[in-house]
Amino acid sequence: MSLRFSLMGPVRAWRDDREVPLGPRQQRAVLAALLLNNGTWLPNEQLVSMVWDDPTPSAVTALRTYVYKLRRTFPELDLRSVDGGYSLHAELVLGEDEPLEGLRGRYFDAQRARLREQQVRAREDRLRRSLDVHELRRFVADHPLRERPRGLLMYALFRDGRQAEALEEFHVARRVLRDELGVEPGPELREMHQAILLGNPRLLGKPEQLPPDLADFTGRAREIDEIVAALPGVVGLAGLHGSGKTALAVHVAHRIKERYPDGQIFVRGDDVAGQLLRAIGADGGDAATWREKARHKRLLVIIDDVTSGVQDFVTPGSAYLLTSVPRLNALPGVHWVKVGGFTPDESLRFLRTGLGARVDAEIANAQELADALSHMPSALRVLRGKIAARPMWTFEMVLQQMARERALGGAIPSDCAAVLSPLVRARAALTPVEELAIIGIAQRDADRVTVAEAAEVLDAEPGAAELVLEALADVHLIEPVVLGVYAVPRFVRLYFGVRATALAC
Repeated sequence: MSLRFSLMGPVRAWRDDREVPLGPRQQRAVLAALLLNNGTWLPNEQLVSMVWDDPTPSAVTALRTYVYKLRRTFPELDLRSVDGGYSLHAELVLGEDEPLEGLRGRYFDAQRARLREQQVRAREDRLRRSLDVHELRRFVADHPLRERPRGLLMYALFRDGRQAEALEEFHVARRVLRDELGVEPGPELREMHQAILLGNPRLLGKPEQLPPDLADFTGRAREIDEIVAALPGVVGLAGLHGSGKTALAVHVAHRIKERYPDGQIFVRGDDVAGQLLRAIGADGGDAATWREKARHKRLLVIIDDVTSGVQDFVTPGSAYLLTSVPRLNALPGVHWVKVGGFTPDESLRFLRTGLGARVDAEIANAQELADALSHMPSALRVLRGKIAARPMWTFEMVLQQMARERALGGAIPSDCAAVLSPLVRARAALTPVEELAIIGIAQRDADRVTVAEAAEVLDAEPGAAELVLEALADVHLIEPVVLGVYAVPRFVRLYFGVRATALAC
């Protein structure tokens, strides 16, 4: 059963396809105030001030009555009472009617203006995707002082080979802005005019730099939902090398790219500013240049394997997906998502892609193999390819080979360079003390380690040992469980416990 609400036009609600009556005006006003702050807790006093310009002493009682009636009308609605206030989570339907029709008051008048601006921006985004000259002309006629749609019209005309008309639109905009506001066109419109005047071919397209989505991308539903809910803004994906951070970022980007009509940019390496600026047609500059060029644009940007400093490039309205091994807590305003191994079910689904019925014929052995690799996508991909190339091999044979090589001083099959690559890269970044610690911990072959046990391994004080454990947790070689206790993934134990001194595969 689906429950939907709309603030465009009168406040309305639907259960599935049937509209639900919302009661008197003040009850609709209470619902509207909660919907306008969807997901945010509002104390009673603040809600009262939103609904009533000059509240009487009985307003709080009236508010509680209206909330009670809303709960009876919508028993499935997530409307909660918390610490003398309320919060609501609901699905909102957008539209183009006059917002909050029939509701009056200072708060709703201000919100009406904000929603009108959202409507206009949403329509601009749709026009940016379609670049329909006739629709753009009508929109510009309705909003002659808005420079962004005027620039889109110029761009659309130029793209259609109508350079003279595109240039004339700039002169029209200049006259209107001078006559009405006494100002000159802004930098974006001036840059568009200059580029069209020069016949700049970079105007003929927008950046579309996303790598291809993986055809066998599997699972990650929880992570995807969390990432999408946090955008636009900055989302960081943190996890061990080989956990699939980049694949997840690219997959999400392909799912939502239509929301960002000004283009998609993929950056990897040290020259972040240079790559970003070149992607939008600028010849040089720094982070400030990028912010000026990207202002008012809706871009989708992936910065892969980030280290620091990206906060200087963030612009409102755009989406930024960062990938990093450690969680960079010093970066402000980043919503971090942990990316680990697959779930057991996801691992089996991934193995079935390419191996099909061979997985179900040996389900227990397939599960054992996935467990041995801690369900890491990159390692599973390599061994899946190996098994696919050996039609007569079974999962049991691979496990036997692993056991035999482990007994001889190896942890996983002899062609393991690609399988081990994530752990080799992680090991290369460790300090000598951190490497000594993870080898000693792995050789214990226990699925957990305490601070006291690590102190014994290092022959150090517990405080010093805890600092080392935290450093290992930052790069996901171990994972915090509770204070002073850390999980040691099986894949890490296999590699560091046996292969630590015999890394040539």
